[in-house]
This record gives sequence, structure tokens and C-alpha cells, in this order.
Amino acid sequence: MNITKENVDALNAVVKVEISAADYQDKVDAILVDYRKKADIPGFRKGQVPMGMIKKQYGKSVMIDEVNKLLQDSLNNYLVEEKLDILGNPLPKMQDDFNWEADDYAFEFELGLAPEFDVKLDAKKKITKYDIVADTELLDKEVANIQKRFGKIIPQETVVEGAAIAGTFVNEEKELEKKSTIELDSIKGKVNKKKFLGAKVGDVIELKTKGLFDDDHKLMGALGMSHDEIHGLEIPLTFTIEEINITELSEVNQELFDKVFGPDVVKSEEELREKIKEDAEKQFQTQADQQLLNAVTEYLVENTKFDLPAEFLKKWLAVSGENPMTPEQAAAEYEKSEKGLRYQLIEGKVLKDNDIKLDFQELKDFTKGFVKAQMAQYGQVNPEEKELDDIVTRVLSNQEEAKRLQEQLVSQKLLNFYKEAITFKVKEVNYEEFVKEVYK
Repeated sequence: MNITKENVDALNAVVKVEISAADYQDKVDAILVDYRKKADIPGFRKGQVPMGMIKKQYGKSVMIDEVNKLLQDSLNNYLVEEKLDILGNPLPKMQDDFNWEADDYAFEFELGLAPEFDVKLDAKKKITKYDIVADTELLDKEVANIQKRFGKIIPQETVVEGAAIAGTFVNEEKELEKKSTIELDSIKGKVNKKKFLGAKVGDVIELKTKGLFDDDHKLMGALGMSHDEIHGLEIPLTFTIEEINITELSEVNQELFDKVFGPDVVKSEEELREKIKEDAEKQFQTQADQQLLNAVTEYLVENTKFDLPAEFLKKWLAVSGENPMTPEQAAAEYEKSEKGLRYQLIEGKVLKDNDIKLDFQELKDFTKGFVKAQMAQYGQVNPEEKELDDIVTRVLSNQEEAKRLQEQLVSQKLLNFYKEAITFKVKEVNYEEFVKEVYK
């Protein structure tokens, strides 16, 4: 057997695999002998069927099967031994004059080669790293929310300022009938609020979805609809009032502190606000980190220039999935996936060049932390180590879940690396400013 590679250009190559009868015949003969031993053909005793009959019946299919196995194994071994960094999988070149009746065969495969490039982390235009702080306004709101959450509910005869109103939204055309509780303070516009103020239980209020709430996400919750269903929705509604309440705010005292955080964890309003600030900024940090990773990703994709074997990849996409694509469909799919492929290559280069590795113990520890955090949400704050280990083992035995967690861990490692390796423009903002700048 002989394998050779011819470079078409820097990103494309053709590998030729030549197989002769000497490479596969012994294996084919051994299989046919075994077939003869087991063959059960009428008119012949078991094991006594003439070899000529066995070869005539099975010889070609066994030979084709063995040649294909040999071809696949030799090609895979060649790619590994030559350390060829390829994209996609080798594509067999069609041969019009190919003949399985011959003894010797030559197969050709197209390869798409990964480009060579350098990743520069010294950004000319500095990437913004947001430091989100919990400002006084947010702390005031959170203290008020806690007071309200642990406050006393007082039924009302009519809707007054600050009321919570339970009722049913109806639109017959959309077959909508949804029970909801809404806050009067979340209703948008003087005209809409005027319809509610002074209304009693049993009153039916006519409304329109457009501009009803100060935030469309509240409309989603009130009507039980998805983001796509709510987008651009303009329909009339009726709202039948069923219950009206106001909440008398809880006093800011030790009883409230103990209800929120447990006995004697917080002992003053100052400590309460500090605890709220600490918890809020932990949550903000997660969002700021994700935004930073996204910003670095965008920067690297935009500023790391290299060519890809585009035509090869389009051909590969056309045949690699469960359902073959037309050239036009493959080209469209390539356009959608090119950016993701570029970042995969960049990410791999960063990991390799900076010796950022991931071992199984790290993945187990990361998964354990993930499981503990989930259990804590359901009140299980001190699980036993054996229980944790058993859950981690089950989670990582699921290939999809293991892959997802591995990707999260790699992203975390990259983020930590980027924070050390890149000089950012640091900007301190409150949460509202962060949302306006990032999500616009």
C-alpha cells in the first residue's frame, strides 16, 4: 500500500491511497475459509461446500468490505501520523473509470486544511470591561421590595394607588383567557391608570395590549405568551377584577432581617444594604463576565485574519448531514456557520499557544460546584459528599451534559486567561446603564 499527499494550495490537498491485492487478499481468504466452515447450503454437508462456490457467492462483497476497512484505517492513521490539521472530513473524489473487477485500486480524497495564523491579544482599540455596581437607587428599591415581600396584605374595596389587582384577561378572537395579578404601578399611561383607579371587584375594564405596561416582559407574564407572540401584538382586552389588595410594608427591624437571612445574620439596616449590595454585585459579575467574553470573542473574530478552504467546506456541508443539501443550501449554511468556525479555530489556537488544558478531575470539581449550586436553590445546602459524587457521576455519564459542562469550564478558563492577558478599558456603571449600553 502507498499513500501520498499533493498540496493544491495552502488550504487544500489531495491524498491518494493505492491498495494492491497483496494488502487485502490474505484477510479475504481467511474470511472466506471461515464462511466455508459455517456455510449451510442444501446438498452439501456443513464445512464441505466447495471453495469455488463460496468465492462466487461471497468473494466480491467480502473483498469490497475489506478494501473499504483497510482504506478507512490507513487514511485515518496517515492523518494522525502526519499530524494533518484538517477541517471537516476527507471527501472522496469520484472516479468515472473505477472498476471493482481489478486487483489494484487507487482512491483519492480531498482535504480541507486548517489555516496557520497568529492570535494577537494586544487590542489596538481597547475592549470595554464593565464593573457593575449596586448604586443607592437600586439598594433603596431592593429594601422596599423586601419590605413589601414580607409585608401585610390588606384587602381593598376599590383600586387605589399601589394596589395589586387580581383578575382575568380575555380576548375571544385569540381564545385568550388568563388569570393574572398585576401591579397598578406597572400600568403605563394616565389614561390606562384612570380606568383602574376607583374600580371595584366585578368591574370589567376595556384595554389594549399596545402600551399597556411599562415593560413588554410584564405583558408576556400577564397574558402567558412567549416573546415572539407578544412582539407587535395589538389586540383589545377585557380585564375582570376579582381581588384588590395593598401591601402594608414591613418595618425595617430585626424581625425582618431574621426572616430574610436567618437569625442574627444581619443586625442593622446598614448591614442589610451591604448584604443586598454584595449579593446583587455577585449576580452582576456573572452578566459582566459573559458580556466580556462575548466582546473578546467578537474582537478576535473581527481582527484575526485568515482564509478558510471555503469551497471544500461547502462541498463537505452538502454531504455530511443526515439530509444532503443542494450547493445553494450548503453555501447558505456555510455563511451562517463561518463565524462560529472561525472562533473555534481561534479558541483552539489560544488554548494550544498558552498551554491551557482541561483534565477530568477539573471537570468533576466544576460539575460538583454546579450540582451544589443547584441543590442549594432547593434548600439542600449541605449535601453529603457521597451523594454529590454519585450525582456528578450520573451527570458526566450523559455525553451531551458532559460536553455542555466542559464547554462552560473551557469558557471560564479562557475568560480568566483573557482577564490576565488583555488590557481593558474599565468602565464603572450601574445595572441600568449596563443594560442600555450592552443591549441597546
